[in-house]
Amino acid sequence: MATDILVPTLGESVTEATIGRWFKKPGDTVAADEPLVELETDKVTLEVNAPAAGELGEILVKDGETVEPGALLGSIVESSGGAKKPAAAKTAEKSEQKAESRKEEPAKEPAKSGSSARSAEDSGPAVAKLARETGIDPSTLNGSGKDGRATKGDMLAAKDGRSASSAPAQEARPPAPPRAPSAPDDAAREERVKMTKLRQTIARRLKSAQDTAAMLTTFNDVDMSAVMAMRSQYKDIFEKKHGTKLGFMGFFTKAVIGALKDVPAVNAEIDGTDLVYKNYYHIGIAVGTDKGLVVPVVRDADDLSIAGIEKKIAGFGKKARDGKLSIEEMQGGTFTITNGGIYGSLMSTPILNAPQSGILGMHRIEERPVVRAGKIEARPMMYLALSYDHRIVDGKEAVTFLVRVKEALEDPARLVLDL
Repeated sequence: MATDILVPTLGESVTEATIGRWFKKPGDTVAADEPLVELETDKVTLEVNAPAAGELGEILVKDGETVEPGALLGSIVESSGGAKKPAAAKTAEKSEQKAESRKEEPAKEPAKSGSSARSAEDSGPAVAKLARETGIDPSTLNGSGKDGRATKGDMLAAKDGRSASSAPAQEARPPAPPRAPSAPDDAAREERVKMTKLRQTIARRLKSAQDTAAMLTTFNDVDMSAVMAMRSQYKDIFEKKHGTKLGFMGFFTKAVIGALKDVPAVNAEIDGTDLVYKNYYHIGIAVGTDKGLVVPVVRDADDLSIAGIEKKIAGFGKKARDGKLSIEEMQGGTFTITNGGIYGSLMSTPILNAPQSGILGMHRIEERPVVRAGKIEARPMMYLALSYDHRIVDGKEAVTFLVRVKEALEDPARLVLDL
């Protein structure tokens, strides 16, 4: 008897995944709950574990192919030779049925009516639903799915482009021009590597944020003397009591929350012709990994102490490095903090994490001369950068937000006392 290996539910708004790699080969012995295959989604990388013990039967979906939730990946068969043959036949039959179902619709010349529906059906139910709602023909898009098929993400991007302009020519953006060929000597030394699903999505979303929002960045600087002194004084006691290190992110998160309460537009987003003001504070913390940038979310951060925030962030950091972040842990953020300072950045203009309206960039701490009480002193200074959607946030509000963050960090007792 065989046990099917299925693609699990991938989470809210995630409709497909790409096969990263199989850890086992057909015929290999597997234990129950042993990792079998790695799936890459546009948000996280996750592993599918063996639903039962036995041997891995036929693999139906190869590395690099795209699958939807519930799709059949393969099967686990009993270790005895007798059970192995019918299981392979069963999976082969399902594979043939799947292939035949794709061939049911014969190739036709483009038609003005019905072509959108047929193209959408080929791409999946989520795409078909969006095609009906928006009137966008998936076949006109430069799809990022298997065989160039349009995905739900492609449809949403096309929908955003249509909303941003009434010009029909902008409903589907033309593909980027092809890369100019390298000189023969140079081409021999180049290496071409396919972008991961996560990297493709990062690229698409960052570009979409630039195309959609009226993005602007404003700067300020903050004297980190008081925060650094408090951290130096209490870091050992803090770690002993709370079991986590006292970093800077707890202070920054608390300072951001106070500023968001004072300037609620930075915690809002646009929905059509409406502004949605969020009376909750789910703070995304950007974390760099070897596969790209991920943004886990500290939910209801205003209800947490600095110790609680530091514990959450430390846990997310470990999960991110191990590739164990869940999709749920990366959804629902209302504002993002990114710290380029850990890589040595002095100043930057971070890109919005759409549909959020603001992102705060932290940078490296550097001793610089400043004037205090008429005297020039060397102080540990950090540049802060707030990128924001100018459609929602006015310049005065952006500057006020940064000033509130600066004031809180330069007098960190206010953060502890919730002032």
